[in-house]
Amino acid sequence: MRDIAPDTHAKLMDQTYRHQRLIYDLTRKYYLFGRDELLAELAPTIGAHVLEVACGTGRNLQLAREKYPDSVLYGLDISSQMLTSAQEKLGDRVHLAQADACSFEGGELFGRAEFDRIFISYGVSMIPDWEQALRQSFRHLAPGGSLHVVDFSDLEGWPSWCRGLLHRWLGKFHVSPRHDLEEVLNQIASDLGAQAQFRQLYRGYAQYGVLRRPG
Repeated sequence: MRDIAPDTHAKLMDQTYRHQRLIYDLTRKYYLFGRDELLAELAPTIGAHVLEVACGTGRNLQLAREKYPDSVLYGLDISSQMLTSAQEKLGDRVHLAQADACSFEGGELFGRAEFDRIFISYGVSMIPDWEQALRQSFRHLAPGGSLHVVDFSDLEGWPSWCRGLLHRWLGKFHVSPRHDLEEVLNQIASDLGAQAQFRQLYRGYAQYGVLRRPG
């Protein structure tokens, strides 16, 4: 999927979620595990600026707003359909914009080039050039800031029939688990002078990584 053009990918996401967005939050809560752990570990300071890349329906931003009422929240997504749901959910309480995760410019979208926390929740498995998306997000971190990523893993600790069933289901929505996420995060950390952390969740159902920019 790496050679999919941004405008083509946007159309694909709109087609995929035009109707799915209406039931997305209800259905995904049963298998998008690790999102709440990520939100808890963001732990932004008072007045921090927090950006979600690939924010989808705004579910995470809604919870983040409740958990961190003193933070300023932002969200971007390539799908206008998903942003419609996010806008309905969040109103003007969160700054939202349509943009490609691989090439967004925070200064142009939000009037802010740096953020204290950036997170991507079950987004890299749907972004064709996901490595570039991670680098672009890291580039927008303020000194001392951190980038948090959670997504599907290899289900190593699960029975083979579970892996097959989940992968067939994910394929219907153009989702491809990134089994080399840890390796990529370590490479970005090496290239850009960051600190990387990584761990598996739920016996390999999900994977969680963090990149920290030195202060």
